[in-house]
Amino acid sequence: MTAPVKSASESEEARLIDVLALAFVADPAARWVWPDPHKYLVHFPHFARAFGGRAFAHGSAYYTEGYSGAALWLPPNVHPDQEALAAILQSTVREQVQKEAFAVFDQMGSYHPAEPHYYLPLLGVDPSQHGRGLGSALMQHAIGRCDRENKVAYLESSNPKNVPFYQKHGFELLGKIQAGSSPVIFPMLRKPRPAA
Repeated sequence: MTAPVKSASESEEARLIDVLALAFVADPAARWVWPDPHKYLVHFPHFARAFGGRAFAHGSAYYTEGYSGAALWLPPNVHPDQEALAAILQSTVREQVQKEAFAVFDQMGSYHPAEPHYYLPLLGVDPSQHGRGLGSALMQHAIGRCDRENKVAYLESSNPKNVPFYQKHGFELLGKIQAGSSPVIFPMLRKPRPAA
């Protein structure tokens, strides 16, 4: 049985950001940036808002029942808040990691498709709810929209363990992104599929 997926209103933003903070607590890239648990818990929510928060204003922030999973998709021609991201990294991250993080973001930009596309900055499920198909439900909901609109979907997986999950949903690996001491990030693309 597929878990129902709902669109989040802007008033639900804090609930979705909270579950994403739980979901990314062991993420290699997030914890490379903020290895200290307190700093992670304080700063990751601001990062998530800057990275994917514009989804709320565009009706492309989704969640599963009980806010146990969330996905922030940016529709075509909507982008992360670059100024806010830069400010967060500059004010909260050690200088050496800052330089490498900016290099990672530069590489990420080079993989984004030139054509209008849906971009997935963040998708995550509360670790206590893993194994219930919530991530797949969130993904199916969004890629169904991509297929109906005949749009490409693009993401970067910050955890190698999640690459097979995205491949199962039709994403293809484009390469690897890495700078200095950063963990490897995996850019992935999914072409739209016509209705059967």
